[in-house]
Amino acid sequence: MTQQVPPSAARILDACNAIDPIFLNSPLLESHSLGLTAFVKDETDNPIRSFKGRGTGWYIASGEGGRGSLVTASAGNFGQGLAYAATRAGRAVTVFASVSANPVKIAAMRGLGADVVLEGEDFDAAKAAARAYAEGHGLTFVEDGASAAIAEGAGTMAAELTDAAGDLDAVFVPLGNGALAAGIGCWFRHAFPKTRVIAVAARGAPCMALSFAAKAPVPTPEALTIADGIAVRDPVPAAVGWLADTVDEVMLVDDTDIIEAMRFAHAAFHRLVEPAGAAGLAGLITRRGDFRGQRVATMLCGANLTEDQRRLWLPASVR
Repeated sequence: MTQQVPPSAARILDACNAIDPIFLNSPLLESHSLGLTAFVKDETDNPIRSFKGRGTGWYIASGEGGRGSLVTASAGNFGQGLAYAATRAGRAVTVFASVSANPVKIAAMRGLGADVVLEGEDFDAAKAAARAYAEGHGLTFVEDGASAAIAEGAGTMAAELTDAAGDLDAVFVPLGNGALAAGIGCWFRHAFPKTRVIAVAARGAPCMALSFAAKAPVPTPEALTIADGIAVRDPVPAAVGWLADTVDEVMLVDDTDIIEAMRFAHAAFHRLVEPAGAAGLAGLITRRGDFRGQRVATMLCGANLTEDQRRLWLPASVR
């Protein structure tokens, strides 16, 4: 489907030695309260409070994006990761975000040195504007989900997970643009091919699930979910192709499932997790009956919540 080089396990290992250590070796939490053994990588305790520093760090370190100024689109966390890595390499970054993007994430991107442009009603509209801007100004457009390096950087999380936990029966991975799922799946296909890799998308943003089933990009007219970080309506063709080789299935969860997972993360691990960051955990909780007594894993991918998202489920004492 795509002419781009797919992620590789060898380059995931290279990434482990090149990414800023502040994003590596995240805590591994463990729970036995769901009738199974759940291993949970906590990606919320770093300067950008999400896993995105892994992929963007390797993207810059690997040289995939050249040497000049960069343009991207982001719901917020990817833009933070790219700003963190690129500005430390002396490179300018312009991030396009939708006019409805999370204000906490917008402020954080600007604080990390990115020039943030608000344009479009949703993420995919902002991405179209970013692509046009990059082409018009002769700049490199960085597309999360279309870069093997970004997927490989995310895959370092899986390498750490298997080093610590060994063989697993299944791993549940949040699914937005697809870089995280492709990178995690790439590593498991290499190291533990019998582990079932389950990507978890929001029911209100099902384009990647539809694309996985069709083995071709299937856009949707809208993406309506509280999980802004995975609210995608226009699939990245490269990621659709990579998922076919790295993921066993794609499942959908409701927003109510995601809220339940956010509550569980707070009760079990004392972690405040944003909706998209809890999608994998939501899938695990929803499917726990299928894996009773087994060893499964997921990750808490981000903790940049708006006040409205906090009010969804947090008691006033911890908002």
